[in-house]
Amino acid sequence: MSFQASTDKQVSIHEHVHLHYDHLWQQELLQRSEQNGPWDSFEFYKMAYEAEKSSIISEFDELQCLRHLSELTPLPHQIDTAKKVLHEMRGRAILADEVGLGKTIEAGLILKEYMIRGLVRKVLVLVPASLVLQWVRELSQKFGIPAVAQKKQYIWESHDIVVASMDTAKRDPHKDIITQIDYDMLIIDEAHKLKNKNTTNYKFINQVKKKYCLLLTATPVQNDLKELYNLITLLKPGQLGGQGSFQTNFMLHKRLPKNEEELRKQLGSVMIRNRRSDGNLQFTKRHVKNILLELSPEEQELYDSVTGFVKGRYESAQGDIGSMLSLVTLQREVCSSRDAVFLTLVNLFKKTEEDSPVRQAIWELVGKIKQIEANSKAEKTMELIQEMNEKVIVFTEYRATQEYLLQYLKKHEIIAVPYRGGMNRGKKDWMMDLFRSRAQVMVATEAGGEGINLQFCNNMINFDLPWNPMRVEQRIGRVHRLGQQNDVRIFNLSTKNTIEEHILHLLHEKINMFELVIGELDVILERLEQNHSLEKSLYKIILESKSNEEIRQKFDQLGDSFSEVRKQVQTETEGAVHAANGD
Repeated sequence: MSFQASTDKQVSIHEHVHLHYDHLWQQELLQRSEQNGPWDSFEFYKMAYEAEKSSIISEFDELQCLRHLSELTPLPHQIDTAKKVLHEMRGRAILADEVGLGKTIEAGLILKEYMIRGLVRKVLVLVPASLVLQWVRELSQKFGIPAVAQKKQYIWESHDIVVASMDTAKRDPHKDIITQIDYDMLIIDEAHKLKNKNTTNYKFINQVKKKYCLLLTATPVQNDLKELYNLITLLKPGQLGGQGSFQTNFMLHKRLPKNEEELRKQLGSVMIRNRRSDGNLQFTKRHVKNILLELSPEEQELYDSVTGFVKGRYESAQGDIGSMLSLVTLQREVCSSRDAVFLTLVNLFKKTEEDSPVRQAIWELVGKIKQIEANSKAEKTMELIQEMNEKVIVFTEYRATQEYLLQYLKKHEIIAVPYRGGMNRGKKDWMMDLFRSRAQVMVATEAGGEGINLQFCNNMINFDLPWNPMRVEQRIGRVHRLGQQNDVRIFNLSTKNTIEEHILHLLHEKINMFELVIGELDVILERLEQNHSLEKSLYKIILESKSNEEIRQKFDQLGDSFSEVRKQVQTETEGAVHAANGD
């Protein structure tokens, strides 16, 4: 068709368009004016005016979500992070703040902003199973985001904002459903668990279709720069080129970068890391008190007898430490409660052949357990709780000790609730609410050391100390974090003339872990444990030493090794950390 013909046709079409003007509104307005009404309420007019005014965007960079957060006042570094992700990183970022600085708040701000702007509707949040309900609660209460916890298969498609565990999401049939959905935003907590591109988790996340993506981790660089490369490639494929070119261009060694200026520039476009030492972030102080207790004569006799039993079994096994680890647990349990050691002995008795002399030795130990009527640690714990007259979280390693403490506290009219692994999500949530609103004490096993936030409590008693320093720090991190208004008091109970005394000496005096900078502890441990775990080293020292003095000397040597590794890590990774921090 020629241009002229096309033009003629368009003119012809326009000639047949008839416009009709509706003047009814003018007549209605004139009629109301003559009759002086009826008019809408002036209050309705003001409300409509305010609604229109609130929707006005004065500048593009302004966060609209801040006007909608009645239950939260974000900190400046959290607001700055949200703005940077929105305006510079286009919704794909690694939020790598140090522990306790509020990565969850930053993710919530970003999600809320995108939802208000109409850019995000379908959202998937993948977190450790123990944190699912906490994420749902925080998104709902702090941000007004209607998130739901995944419970049934249909929820993936029937709800827009779903929080689920990674383990559930990657399994069939859930995996097939998720990979068919086009998500506007994917948020992953504890994202450092994706550092290995050969894992099922990494491959699964790579299959999920997402427009925006947030990866949350306090340790983006752990033991190898390739781990950081994998995370960034998952977030923005091609950002750092191929793995071969990345190693050639940016790695002198797996922990040492080169071309730091260019690497820093590349990282700065996808990763934000706020540190405790930055700006005006104010944390309350930690006050650590170590309490060394004397065991009663009956408790000490049981401990000495169990120690003799363990060493005898180790010698008869000709130093096979692999089969002896559970026996050292007996010594640790004696220091906790007779209930804990009794259960372990009963299980050991059941596994022992009927004609074995070991059975007789076990029965003799059970007889000594029956003679114990008190618990020195429990008595001291009660004394501390009554003196403080405030909320306290008590950590123990053993379920049997937890049950004993709950009964002991109840007997002394102290309201206490349990928190442990094995509880379903609903019950854990219920226990948290009871502790917040009614109970004075929460008695928690190690499940309470991960993920949950207890800023409303500032007192903690380590009834038993873990042998892994990282687990101690995880416990403390539940109460000592941003949002804590008071100084935190930590009481470490240990028993004299037992292995607990040596462990406390190692953690507090040699490793000095209570004053370590958060973020470096896990890196140091990973390097120290390249050949075998720290706990296995401790077990070996305990089993092979002939005296308490020898144990102490070997613990001192281990502590010195820790300090050496710490200096080595600080030197070798300085460039990588600076790059990650965007310095």
